[in-house]
Amino acid sequence: METIIKEPKITLVGAGPGDPELLTIKGLKAIQKADVILYDALVNEELLDEAPDAKIIFVGKRRGQKALTQKEINSLIVDSALKYGHVVRLKGGDSFVFGRGFEEIQFIQLFGIPVDVIPGISSSIAVPALANIPVTHRGVSNHFTVITATLSDGSLNPEIDKLASLNGTVVVLMGLNKLDEIASLYAKAGKEKIPFAVISNGSLTSQRTVIGTAKSISKQVNLLRIPAPATIVVGEVVAISEIQNHSKNVTLNYN
Repeated sequence: METIIKEPKITLVGAGPGDPELLTIKGLKAIQKADVILYDALVNEELLDEAPDAKIIFVGKRRGQKALTQKEINSLIVDSALKYGHVVRLKGGDSFVFGRGFEEIQFIQLFGIPVDVIPGISSSIAVPALANIPVTHRGVSNHFTVITATLSDGSLNPEIDKLASLNGTVVVLMGLNKLDEIASLYAKAGKEKIPFAVISNGSLTSQRTVIGTAKSISKQVNLLRIPAPATIVVGEVVAISEIQNHSKNVTLNYN
């Protein structure tokens, strides 16, 4: 029997915020043509059903499981392409928004393997929208900033302190365990009453939104035991949507 040797190829696909229907058509086509899929923890596993014949490899971080280092993931991507052919590297949200996607591309390029990038819908925009919170709104906020809550050593991103003194909307990703520190920075900047929203499991049927202020939000989130992953939105845009106040999945308390 003749062995078919496939040319190595890698496609970096952003899987979107969680709802599998929010994957792009181009991303879906890449998954369906994959020989190997390497996927992260925030990827909806329903997407893997679109590639029943592909080799599936989980490379994300989950509680209770040892995670691969980025160096190990880089090597695994290249090794899989050389051995099997078309590798889809599937990441939650968009691969270039705190997804370390470009780091992987830089490593892949050292081996001369062709690589394509298919953008994904970033949770930084999609999740607030799905909670009826616009990141910009005329007369309220004319800019927004997306920031990760932590640095590589696990400490709070010091840039958040600078943002607390500015107007506009701030979207904080991967920040639920830093919520108390973030809210305290705004309170110290004289903004105890600035609206906060914490949106858990954005885009999924289990999505839950808690709305409060810098003074109240941490207590509310802890009381309700809101789980990660969660997106934090800070700014006056949180307060302007009337639609969200009628949702059964929203807890609202500005006190």
